[in-house]
Amino acid sequence: MSDIQQLSQWNKDISLAIAELGTDRFFPKLVKAIKGQVAIDYPQIWLYHRDLPPKVLYHEIPDHALRSQVDLYLEGPYREDPFYQASMNQPRSRIYRLSRLTSDSAQQSQYYTDYYADTGTVDEAVYLSKLRSGNVINISMMRLRQHGEFSEAEYEKLYLLADPIVELIKSHSEHDDFAVTHLIKPGIEQQIEQAFNTFGESMLSPREKGVLELMLRGYSTDASADRLGIAVETVRRHRKSIYRKLDVSSQTDLFSLFLNAMSCLGEAAGGDPLSVYMAPRQA
Repeated sequence: MSDIQQLSQWNKDISLAIAELGTDRFFPKLVKAIKGQVAIDYPQIWLYHRDLPPKVLYHEIPDHALRSQVDLYLEGPYREDPFYQASMNQPRSRIYRLSRLTSDSAQQSQYYTDYYADTGTVDEAVYLSKLRSGNVINISMMRLRQHGEFSEAEYEKLYLLADPIVELIKSHSEHDDFAVTHLIKPGIEQQIEQAFNTFGESMLSPREKGVLELMLRGYSTDASADRLGIAVETVRRHRKSIYRKLDVSSQTDLFSLFLNAMSCLGEAAGGDPLSVYMAPRQA
């Protein structure tokens, strides 16, 4: 495809994305526009907040890869993710590439050996959009082994597209429907801490509650065992029991339940917001 043809394709695709600002169709259209310029695998859009678990807003991950790409990531490794750390530490750029962010040392990190090596990813670039609320939205663009690393020309093209993409994400986040559904308003750190401390206490044993709080704070199984002074297998057993008692099947489901239950903090009046959230509603 010639440069003129690619430019024409970009203008068409990004115009379709702009037309969907504020709707659920915006992220799919935006990803399609990016894919029209550079081949990417498993595109994912994540919402990061310093005090809450990450939330995946949109993805194009096949079912067979969801556990390795999302569930295992949320079970603890996300705190060691270089892109997460860049997002939470005053990012200076709108696009990052893994090899440049880690100075080619990624394969020696615990994050790589414990998690990333099993994802099948050989390269990754991320668009990073810092919102006025303090949250950050990332677009993760991977390359799997069969497609190889991004070439310098491909990364340069991604770099050139960064400004309009990041600004469009910011505009999308300021639409009322998106903000009300996804964004945490500033100044509620105390309520978040209260939710961590009380969520699930009405349904779990004290030891399970301790494990649950560390899960929500992003600690891995090994790290939780160290902090609680118990065996790793004991932590795993508690995690299974927590999933069963809270009727969830994955870390993603657990985090969604936690975020939804936060809406009941006021009604819970210092108690477990989950007990209010799960209570039968009177007609």
